[in-house]
Amino acid sequence: MIEIKGLTKHYGDKVAVDQLSFDVVPGRVTGFLGPNGAGKSTTMRLVMGLDAPSAGSATVNGRRFHDLPWPLREVGAHLEAKAINPGRGAFAHLWMLAQANRIPRRRVEEMLQFVGLADVSRQRVGKFSLGMGQRLGIAAALLGDPGVLLFDEPVNGLDPDGIRWVRHMLKGLAAEGRTVFVSSHLMSEMALTADQVVVIARGRLMADMPVSEFTAASSQRFVRVRSPEKGRLSAALASEGAEVTEERDGSLFVRGANEVEIGELAARLSIVLHELSPQSASLEEAFMAMTEGSLEYSNTHALADADPVGRGVGR
Repeated sequence: MIEIKGLTKHYGDKVAVDQLSFDVVPGRVTGFLGPNGAGKSTTMRLVMGLDAPSAGSATVNGRRFHDLPWPLREVGAHLEAKAINPGRGAFAHLWMLAQANRIPRRRVEEMLQFVGLADVSRQRVGKFSLGMGQRLGIAAALLGDPGVLLFDEPVNGLDPDGIRWVRHMLKGLAAEGRTVFVSSHLMSEMALTADQVVVIARGRLMADMPVSEFTAASSQRFVRVRSPEKGRLSAALASEGAEVTEERDGSLFVRGANEVEIGELAARLSIVLHELSPQSASLEEAFMAMTEGSLEYSNTHALADADPVGRGVGR
């Protein structure tokens, strides 16, 4: 279990993490979401003891990382794909970690096989692609068979098959009762992988809840309606204060009225309905609605600053 209590980190005048408090519990994948510069990587570094907090605490199983007797056996982390000596081979890198933590050689060989690097285990890491570096980092995180795992953007550089492999791996680790904490900017992937989301912006906690609750609470929710009398129904809904949008396929998207209210209104007016289905926002839509005012960089601003011939500053 990871416990974050009042965690704060200052870099000079800049507040990177501001009074964060949340728990990451075993048995589920917890997605860590936030715009660029929100403080996600800093928070993970604080958990791993790579930075010292200005205030508050970050503990693993009730202890600071530096107080764990055999850290790699309790917590595994993959925070940067190629933070490895480029002149060292994959096997040599893992074997060094294993010896420092009294982990048998066979575990190194098992992990190289598991992540698909057994055939290139003697190749210098400096020649690895980003995706191969990700796989080696994952192998290092899993080397001590820890109960707590942290992954920062683990699918960067992976092809679709590799992304699917990571997804199934994360869900499988959580199903074994481990604590799995993973950050990613790929909202579609997080929607398929995470059970719980922790959302931060400008270093502050914005949400900590199951994915289903997070999307259901979004202002982007609407009701999809189909009716042979959509004109009458649309006018009636608008008169009740609902916002109605007609889609290309002829269906109505209704905001400001739930399915019960729409159904009862249609019944009073004897309007036949062919479909009445509430729709939740996607994880991406819910995330953008919550963090829109906290973006470090906005494409809207970029478009506004573009010159007349379209040579605006891009990212």
